[in-house]
Amino acid sequence: MSPPPIFETTLRGATLLNRGKVRDLYAVDDHLLIVATDRISAYDVVLDSAIPDKGAVLTQLSAFWFERTGHIVPNHMVSTDPASYPAALGDQQALLAGRSMLVRRTKPVLIECVARGYLSGSGWKEYRETGRVCGIELPSGLRESDRLPEPIFTPATKAETGHDVNISENEAADLVGRDLVTRLRDVTLALYAHGAAHAESCGIIVADTKFEFGLVTKDDPNDDSGGDGESFILIDEALTPDSSRFWPADRYSPGGPQPSFDKQYVRDHLDAVGWDRQPPAPTLPAAVVDGTRAKYREAYRLLAGRELD
Repeated sequence: MSPPPIFETTLRGATLLNRGKVRDLYAVDDHLLIVATDRISAYDVVLDSAIPDKGAVLTQLSAFWFERTGHIVPNHMVSTDPASYPAALGDQQALLAGRSMLVRRTKPVLIECVARGYLSGSGWKEYRETGRVCGIELPSGLRESDRLPEPIFTPATKAETGHDVNISENEAADLVGRDLVTRLRDVTLALYAHGAAHAESCGIIVADTKFEFGLVTKDDPNDDSGGDGESFILIDEALTPDSSRFWPADRYSPGGPQPSFDKQYVRDHLDAVGWDRQPPAPTLPAAVVDGTRAKYREAYRLLAGRELD
């Protein structure tokens, strides 16, 4: 039987800063606390239904990748063990276990850093119209879901609501500076290469993924990411089903959409019932909830090599 989902949190001893589509963000002492709920969104609308274990998958999979990629770039993770959190949260450990992360404060970089190894989603749409993705010229004749000759960096603007907007590397440089964009591009592609190689060995194709970074001052003793003045660390989440397209490798067949490990059950159901993609969304039937939960858990099991805690 599925555990009861957690739709939102209210913590004592911490200040709620924001409720995102999935995560609740708190300030506690001089750190931030991210609590991943079981909320799910589709077509930029948060559904009234929730997916049990989803928040735990996002948190524990991010922690898995943060531990594996520290040699590429530092990250904001301090702890995922509620027993080590500030004392003000001490009597709420059961709620926080498995789905929360204590992190460092940073100044978020105002672009999304996307790496694409395959042609899908908004990249496929743009390629059909222009032959390019974010200003990058691609070979002619590519099909939907084809593997690209090499991974590409395709930044996007951050949107509080609605869709992020794809931009070129030059446009990103206008927003945050050429030197920073160049370093972000190199780290983004290195993270993607590492993650995609591991995932492929586990039977998963990472078609694309997005990363977020935060600026820290160079005199921070925990920062070893290089450069002078302000530098950056990896923040938010990393290589999860919510921030990536995960495809089962044994079912990969370019030329159209691919089966995935994320919200496929949800989107398919909402499309089948003719939802107009305006709130409120229809309530999800139990079979759709259970199928989506199973896909998230399967992605974690394959990538981490163990069952979800």
